[in-house]
Amino acid sequence: MATTVETRYTRRARYYSSLDGFNVKSPRVPAHVFLPERDCALDPTAPTGLIPLDQSGPLALDFPATTPLILARYARIRAGERLATRFAASGQIYYAIAGGGETRWGDEAIAWDEGDAFCLPGDVAAVHAAGARDCVLWIVTNEPELAFERAAPPAPDTAPIEAVHYPVDEIRRHLEAILRLPPMPAMPGKAVNLGSQVLERQRTVMPSLTLALNSLPPGEAQRAHRHNAVAVTLVVQGDRCYSMVDGTRVDWHRHAAMITPPGDLHSHHNEGDGLALFLIVQDGGLHYHCRTMGFSYK
Repeated sequence: MATTVETRYTRRARYYSSLDGFNVKSPRVPAHVFLPERDCALDPTAPTGLIPLDQSGPLALDFPATTPLILARYARIRAGERLATRFAASGQIYYAIAGGGETRWGDEAIAWDEGDAFCLPGDVAAVHAAGARDCVLWIVTNEPELAFERAAPPAPDTAPIEAVHYPVDEIRRHLEAILRLPPMPAMPGKAVNLGSQVLERQRTVMPSLTLALNSLPPGEAQRAHRHNAVAVTLVVQGDRCYSMVDGTRVDWHRHAAMITPPGDLHSHHNEGDGLALFLIVQDGGLHYHCRTMGFSYK
C-alpha cells in the first residue's frame, strides 16, 4: 500500500463509523408560545422596530432562527413612521396583524390593510410605511435555511418567487367556499393554501415554505395527526381554543405565534362560540420536494 503524503487537506479529513455517521444528536425543536414578543409588538408605547422570535439558543444554532429553517418576526411601525428591512433570504412572507400601510421596494409598491398577506423576493431593500394608525406586521423568512449553508440569497431578478398580494377579502372568500364543502375523511382541515403563479405546480408560497389560513368551527376539533414539517402558527382569531401536542395542552393566545415540533402528534380544539382562524407557515415545500412529508393520522 502506498504511503499517504500528509497535506493540509488530508489533515482536515475526519472518518466515522456507520453508527457515528447516522447518529447525529441535535436538540429537539421545542414546542413554544411567543407571548412576551407578542406583547411587545402590541404595546402602544413600543417604538418602531423588529421583534425576532429567536430560538437559536435552545436549537444550538449560531444564527437567529425560530425553527431550523424559519425565522419569524413581528414588525411594529408607529403611525406615520417607516421601517426599512433587508433580509438574507430567498423570500419573505408578510401578514398584516393591525393597521394599514404601504411596502415599497425599488419602483414597486403594495398597499396593504389589516388581514392582508403578501410576499416579496428575498434580499430586496424594502420600506414599510404605516398609515394613520400604528401597524403590526408578522414577517417570516427562510434566512436560517440560507445561513445553514452560508449561502447568499438570489438576486431579486433571479429569486424563485415574485411579489404577490393576498387581500383579506379574497382570502376569506376562498376560505368560505372551502368551509361550505361537505365533510371528507381525507381532508386534514378546512384551510386555504396560498400560492402564486410562478409556483403554481408546487402549490407553495416559496419553494421550501408553505402558507395557509386554517379554520376551526366552534365546538369542533381537528383530528390528531403528525407530519415531518414543523409548523409556525399565528393565531388570528379564536376564543377558548387550544392544541394538544404530544399529550400536553397548549392554549392559544390571539396574535401570538406558537411552534408545533416536527413529528409530534397534535390536534386542535375550539371550545368557543366563534370560528377560529390560524395562519400556518411550514417548511412543507422542502418536504414535498424530498418526498418526506410523512403526514398521518393517529
